[in-house]
Amino acid sequence: MYLVGAFHPHKLAAQIQINILAAAGERLVTDAEVLQEFLHRFTAIRRPEAIADTLAVTLAIVDEVFPVTRGDVLRAAEVVQSPRGLSARDALHIAVMERRGIRQILTFDADFDRWPGVTRVPLG
Repeated sequence: MYLVGAFHPHKLAAQIQINILAAAGERLVTDAEVLQEFLHRFTAIRRPEAIADTLAVTLAIVDEVFPVTRGDVLRAAEVVQSPRGLSARDALHIAVMERRGIRQILTFDADFDRWPGVTRVPLG
C-alpha cells in the first residue's frame, strides 16, 4: 500500500527498496490477497478510480502473483490460532509463502518477525 498509495512516510523507502531489488535481478512475487487488499482499501476509502492504476503498477513490478488455495486458507486458520497473534491476512500471506518455499518478505509490518522462518527485507 505504501508503494502505490498516497503520500506516506514509508513511501520513499518502499520505492527505493523495490528499485534496488529489481536492479539486482531479484524475483519479486506477491499473492492474490495483496491485490484483494487494494480492492478492499480503495473501496473502503471511496476511491475506486485508483484501483485500476494500482493493480497495473503492482502487476508491472511483480514477476508472478500466486493464487490463494483452499490449503492456504486451512493453513492460515492454523496460523491464526497460534500464540503468535497474527492477523488473518498476515496468516494467509504466511501460508502462501510456506507453500511456495518463500522465506523473505518486503514489508514494514513487524508482526512477521514473530513467525519462525520468515525474514523481513530491510526497508529504509
